[in-house]
Amino acid sequence: MSDEHAQARTALVAGVACYALWGLAPLVYQPMGRAGADAWEIMGHRAVWSVLWAGLLVVLARQGPQVVRVLKTPRVVGLLAVSTVLIAINWTLFVWAVNSGRTLETSLGYYLNPLLNMALGAWMFRERIDRFGRAAIGLAAVGVVFQGVALGHLPWVSLTLAVSFAAYGVIRKKVSAEAQTGLFVECLLLTLPGALYLAWLEGSGQGHFTRSASAAFWLSLAGPMTVFPLVLFSWAARRMPLSTMGFLQFLAPTISFFIGVSQGERFDWLRGVSFAFIWLGAGVFAFGAWRKVRERKLAAAAIEAEGAAEAEPATGRPAA
Repeated sequence: MSDEHAQARTALVAGVACYALWGLAPLVYQPMGRAGADAWEIMGHRAVWSVLWAGLLVVLARQGPQVVRVLKTPRVVGLLAVSTVLIAINWTLFVWAVNSGRTLETSLGYYLNPLLNMALGAWMFRERIDRFGRAAIGLAAVGVVFQGVALGHLPWVSLTLAVSFAAYGVIRKKVSAEAQTGLFVECLLLTLPGALYLAWLEGSGQGHFTRSASAAFWLSLAGPMTVFPLVLFSWAARRMPLSTMGFLQFLAPTISFFIGVSQGERFDWLRGVSFAFIWLGAGVFAFGAWRKVRERKLAAAAIEAEGAAEAEPATGRPAA
């Protein structure tokens, strides 16, 4: 196997592992809830443990000087403060939802996320949406309507998760810093309030970390469960075709969907119709992404072939 094929295979494994970890996340945060911790306590542990793991990765990647530069740049710190608020909303709501019997709603939110990213790209960055993109967004909108009818109210959990994560992506796109550096600064901004809240909980006897070895184990997993998937994602995204990443990103909500169904969450025919439209929209989106990459490759091959033809010396009868 060539080095190029080996790297492509490793990138695929990293991408699958990243989205599989995100999909399995409910099975990590639910034991924390069963140990008695609510979403705010879990978030406190997520902030404290994540900064340690993110700091370690910054050291291993030798990005310490970049962290210093970021912290000395008020505009970048300001943008990362906004992204920190958005990701904190997303993380807290997700943890609350999976511990409140709403894993299916989180699944719907993360199915919507790439489609919302596409819409935001067109609105904010003037990116063009082709007919496949428009069809995918339309199908997702119909799915949201059916989800609202099935729930009897606006699917606010799904929409808030999708909007907060999409807005987070927009802000991070404007930040001139590596993924590990940005994540470390975000965790750093969350650490002080998280640590103070945990100290107050433990001091008042309401904390759960010291209640049992099992609770301590699960709560400490909040750090690597936050950091490792993001690192795998960053590594794989730089080495994998867009079409493959576009397909893999639906792995996480699919795993979460089956977790929600297997745990007995209500799944009537209306919710089935809702997810059918969402899945169809996701499929159209993935096909459109694959088609774009294929067209670019064919165009690049045509240009390369044309250049090669022009570089060939003209043949004919030699001069006398």
